[in-house]
Amino acid sequence: MSTVGHDRVGARALLAGAGFRRLLYSRFAAQWGDGLFQAGLAGAVLFNPEREADPLAIAAGFTALLLPYSLVGPFAGALLDRWDRRRVLVVANLLRGVLVLVSALAVALGSTGLFGLALVVVGISRFVGSGLSASLPHVVPVPTLVEANALATTLGSVVTVFGAVCAVGLRAVFGDGDVGSGATTAFAVLGSVAAAWFAGRFAAGALGPDEVNEPRETVRAIARGLFDGGRAAVRTPSVLAGFVALLAHRAAFGVALLLVVLLMRFRFDSGLGGLGLVAGLFGVGILVAGLTTARIVARFGRRRTVQGVLVLGAVAIVGLGLPLAMPTVLAAALLISFAGQIVKLCVDAAVQRDIGDDTRGRVFALYDTLFNVTQVAAVAPAALVVAPDGASPGLILAAGGCYLVGLVGFTAVTRHG
Repeated sequence: MSTVGHDRVGARALLAGAGFRRLLYSRFAAQWGDGLFQAGLAGAVLFNPEREADPLAIAAGFTALLLPYSLVGPFAGALLDRWDRRRVLVVANLLRGVLVLVSALAVALGSTGLFGLALVVVGISRFVGSGLSASLPHVVPVPTLVEANALATTLGSVVTVFGAVCAVGLRAVFGDGDVGSGATTAFAVLGSVAAAWFAGRFAAGALGPDEVNEPRETVRAIARGLFDGGRAAVRTPSVLAGFVALLAHRAAFGVALLLVVLLMRFRFDSGLGGLGLVAGLFGVGILVAGLTTARIVARFGRRRTVQGVLVLGAVAIVGLGLPLAMPTVLAAALLISFAGQIVKLCVDAAVQRDIGDDTRGRVFALYDTLFNVTQVAAVAPAALVVAPDGASPGLILAAGGCYLVGLVGFTAVTRHG
């Protein structure tokens, strides 16, 4: 996994491109809305005095938010390779905005069927994210993809965290009951509308796909989405190895997230403010990763970089998680987000560089699906054995072991490739 073919031109040169800026603004608006929506919903479910939450309820929430879209995402990804991505982004963002308002109304009315609405909103958000990633090679030169992706993904993740922080602030204004939570969640519609507006400023066809070398029957292409995305990933060693590393991180992250929610809620008694602090540290870790990944990869190569951050993740989650003290848990959150973001940036760049435009949308949709399924597969069994207050050393060790399994798998695939 060499670094040959990657040019570093600097953020200023990248931002000089009107197409890249426009795509970046659309991403920022969408991800700000995502962060606000998900944090608003989390507050409504986990930190609402009118509702109760336990480990199984939290795990059920993760499952409802992540799994259903995972079953249809790869098939929807085929649309990104057959339909004008600019049109798809506009329509998907507007549809998401409508459903955000419906979800907010359901929260305000105290509905218990929130997960069904939330899963659709999050599903559309994931679809939009796949479309934005698949479109990036159409607005920047291929040799700058690593740097452009690092800038877009990192700043987008930071904006997501900012959206979550905004949700905490809005809850302080509107209150933490059902009505206040509904009002907070409704503000996320602004992100969807802005994202659609920025995407609509592209010319038709400007975001691809350039051509489709498949049968014209769209239904058939959708039905084969999962298979085609998987086949393209397996045939590309850089992508397959990256998937192994990233999924290991996601499994560990899922367990860690469950533990952090319980620790903040019951052991540290820090409430939504404590989770807001964790989210802020996630954002710092993501930002630092974005600023340093290109340099680290240029210095050590992608293979050694990914191996190194997998080791860092294992050390952080075990060494800083086991004391079960708030300062060390916060430090672990910072380092885990840093390590995970570096892996993600390397995988994103591999997909954008090594997967053809005619299948890139499906591979990104498959990527997102595996991302979600892995977290659900890790959180569900963890919720059955976790201590009610999150103090579970055995699960911390298991999460650290996930990183080491990923390290072994990543190394084996890269050597074979």
